[in-house]
Amino acid sequence: MRSLARRHPLVVYIVLTYLFSWSIFIPLALKKHGLVEFPVPMPVYYAASFGPLLSAIITSYLLGGSDALKELFARMVRWRVGPAWWWIAFSPLILLAVTVVVLKIATGGWFDLKLLGVVEFLPDLGIGALLLWTLTYGLGEETGWRGFALPRLQRNHSALLATFYLWIVWALWHAPAFFLVYDPVILPGFLIGVFAGALVFTWLYNSTGGSILIAIVFHGVFNFTTGSKASKAGMVAAVISTIVMVWAVLVVLLYKPENLSRADKQIL
Repeated sequence: MRSLARRHPLVVYIVLTYLFSWSIFIPLALKKHGLVEFPVPMPVYYAASFGPLLSAIITSYLLGGSDALKELFARMVRWRVGPAWWWIAFSPLILLAVTVVVLKIATGGWFDLKLLGVVEFLPDLGIGALLLWTLTYGLGEETGWRGFALPRLQRNHSALLATFYLWIVWALWHAPAFFLVYDPVILPGFLIGVFAGALVFTWLYNSTGGSILIAIVFHGVFNFTTGSKASKAGMVAAVISTIVMVWAVLVVLLYKPENLSRADKQIL
């Protein structure tokens, strides 16, 4: 297994990621549609987010033992990146506030912020939903996608091409979720949105010198502002996602394909 990981680290990482996450996603999807009797409760859905994290840890260990794990964990807690990047990490909350005000002016109705705590398969969590998203899909996904896969893809490809390849893998990883929490009608917009998000994440990761922590926080905060039932039902998620798409276009135009940031691309 170690020999295989050293020859094809990304293949091993991707296979393990899909294996871990889909072993939860798929049975839950079958259970939701009444095709199987699965004794595990639906909230286990959130545990599927740890597939990329577990895969990154295992594959890193196979590649470099404890030293590789120390390096990975160091990037997961790299917080000294400058105040501006922390503002950007929490920027979806700022976008939420601006969007709510604009929608109030346009429609005359206030967005019920209490509903941000209402997520799939769980009771109302209130502000705890922010912690949930950050410690599950933020921590779980970003440790793998940006922490492990992206810097290895960037070794032999431009940041833009590396992001494109990662987008394909990342988008496909979500496929079972279309039988759980996503409406298939949104697929075209979803694919565009995920690619835009991948570009922004690459810019963020490279610009912060490989801080997985900043990517984790941004991912968690973004999901908090767009992943509640209220956000999905209204225009909040659509507006914030559109802003991220524009943001992604600006990243490509301003920073060019090679690095997608002012700093050099991060490689491993």
